[in-house]
Amino acid sequence: MAWFKRKNKEQKSQVVPRHIAFIADGNGRWATEKGLPRFEGHKSGKEAIKKVLDRCYERGIEIVSLFCFSTENFNRPKEEVDYIFNLFRNWEGLAESLIKRDAKFRLMGDLGLIPEDIQEKLKELTEKTADCKTHVLNFGFAYGARHEIVNAVNNLIKDGVKEVTEEIFEKYLYTAGLADPDLIVRASGEQRLSNFMLYQAAYAEFYFPQKYWPDFDAKVVDECIEAYQKRKRRFGKV
Repeated sequence: MAWFKRKNKEQKSQVVPRHIAFIADGNGRWATEKGLPRFEGHKSGKEAIKKVLDRCYERGIEIVSLFCFSTENFNRPKEEVDYIFNLFRNWEGLAESLIKRDAKFRLMGDLGLIPEDIQEKLKELTEKTADCKTHVLNFGFAYGARHEIVNAVNNLIKDGVKEVTEEIFEKYLYTAGLADPDLIVRASGEQRLSNFMLYQAAYAEFYFPQKYWPDFDAKVVDECIEAYQKRKRRFGKV
């Protein structure tokens, strides 16, 4: 797919990232600072996802990855984990919204760790959006990069692969067939990957806005893209 170029009479057209990956961090802290229960932070974080996706697709971003629930997040209190799962269970209209944007849904995570009813919902989303071609939503749910890499190695062994190249290895990752992220954005100002896309992030640019995820909107997406456009990517060259 061709990269989209911003059309703005006041600014020179610049290439936008093909793939932006977001670490949706800070829901709980956002709520706590406002004197609200942590659950309210997750609810507002879900609303921010729609704002971010809409703006990314408006700007012509081909692939959007969202890190929403990690393998480590299962260690949180059960009531919080259950609430997050219920937010997804009750996410009405997601398939229709993606189809409207011509966006294919892909799960980046271990389906076997997720409750069966949500597994079915994820499979249904994947099937309903299978014919979409313009954009991709790569949804990080029950995801951890180390888990992904170990899983890939075990599957390589299971398939009897004797000699592994980068090209072969990448086919066993959850992101098989997708371009690596050009830009990784972590909400909340924290400056770490937290076990996110460790292999795929090899040449990504990084940006750390001082905003919690529930405060992300179209304006923040534009700021992320503008920050990326100021970078000069060399990929090891001069």
